[in-house]
Amino acid sequence: MKIPQKFWITVLLFVSTAIPSIASVIINAPANGSTVKSPFSLSAYTSLCSGQQVSTTGYSLDNSPDTRIFNAPAITTTVSAPTGGHTLHVKAWGVSGAHCVTDVAIIVSTSSIVPSSAASVSSIQTFGGWYSIHDGGTPGSSSGWSAVTSSPSRTGAARKFAMTYKYFGGQRYSISFGDDEAATNFILDTWIYLPAGDTGLKNLELDMNQVISTGATVLYGMQCDGWTGTWDVSINKGTTTKPWNTWAHTSAPCNVQSWGKNQWHHIQLSYARNETGWITYKSAAVDGVSHPINKTVLGAFKLGWRPTLLVNVQLDGATSGSGSAELIMDNLTIHRW
Repeated sequence: MKIPQKFWITVLLFVSTAIPSIASVIINAPANGSTVKSPFSLSAYTSLCSGQQVSTTGYSLDNSPDTRIFNAPAITTTVSAPTGGHTLHVKAWGVSGAHCVTDVAIIVSTSSIVPSSAASVSSIQTFGGWYSIHDGGTPGSSSGWSAVTSSPSRTGAARKFAMTYKYFGGQRYSISFGDDEAATNFILDTWIYLPAGDTGLKNLELDMNQVISTGATVLYGMQCDGWTGTWDVSINKGTTTKPWNTWAHTSAPCNVQSWGKNQWHHIQLSYARNETGWITYKSAAVDGVSHPINKTVLGAFKLGWRPTLLVNVQLDGATSGSGSAELIMDNLTIHRW
């Protein structure tokens, strides 16, 4: 059927006028999920709010009733905030009373932990090809799956990890995201959401594996241990060719079962290696509160792997009977240099 040209012109005019009417506050900085130092720069603007010209903008932090007002459609200023996680609410008001808000989640840190020269791979949770398997280092049995989800999410594309288990079984999820034999410093940075009512998760393990120039595979392993209430680190107590992989407790506190439910938690794990695969686990941070670890251990294994960078997410069960566990992960980023 031939559609009259006049009809198409009418549709195009409708679209061109409709798109601006739904405009809201655009935030140039800070980026959603970013780590910043206080005071940080805020840059935002909007021309329309619910179809109305904007006369006033402003911002507030978290649940504060105080909003700083600007009598302009744009904001360029600095914001001071205490260390930790915050939600920044950037607002706009139309000339006839319309109200628009855009939120960004940030972490305020006392120092920048990622150098500007670092290479970063972000949104790893959205990659296709995640692999799931029962982890043979745990007892019992497990099965699981993962999939991208838009709710809950911070970016619109988080990944849900779910498992069922028997007798403390653990399920491991893995994805390769490139290769780099030369990098010696790493930060694993991600956000985790635990749904209310699901108490079957006892340990959360977050690992990264790297094949280095010697052909050895370095296993950077850290877990939030619900049994001891500490961060544990992976250690090879044998040799590179005759390894004995086990866990060592640290003094850094962590208990995944104490994390608030139905809310996002920011996790940052920092470690480095030397040329032969000895790892120094530097620190672990939850919601902006960082605890030093500074423990050096052998982390190299001769596994015969081809060059790769690989990340693991592992859920370990909490009971000797049958149970289930799940979590949602977003903004999964690996920084390296």
